[in-house]
Amino acid sequence: MFRIKSVLLCLLSLSILMITACDTGESQKQKLSMAQNLVPHDQKIAEIYQRTCRNCHTVLATGAPLVGDKSAWSELIAQSGTSGLVDNVINGKGGMPPFGLCMECDMDDFSKLIDFMAQQ
Repeated sequence: MFRIKSVLLCLLSLSILMITACDTGESQKQKLSMAQNLVPHDQKIAEIYQRTCRNCHTVLATGAPLVGDKSAWSELIAQSGTSGLVDNVINGKGGMPPFGLCMECDMDDFSKLIDFMAQQ
């Protein structure tokens, strides 16, 4: 009987540990809410963002990294660097059209938009 209780207690402890380890932090719902509410402080960048980036980077179905999703953006920055992400914006990537539909934007604008969306 003691052995069965010990095994059950061990299994319960292991189950709790596994459930806790599976916690990914913020839920997709929380990330989406944050993405939909963040706005750049810089007025010029805010105007560009509202007209272009926001259309995809606040919608889960697009597959674009959500604004403020630091884990997604830090992974992208680690892989490509900010300059690589700017190149992706200029050339287009996946569902993102070239220049992210901001034909008047320059490299500095794109860098500021990326920094804002990555919350750096």
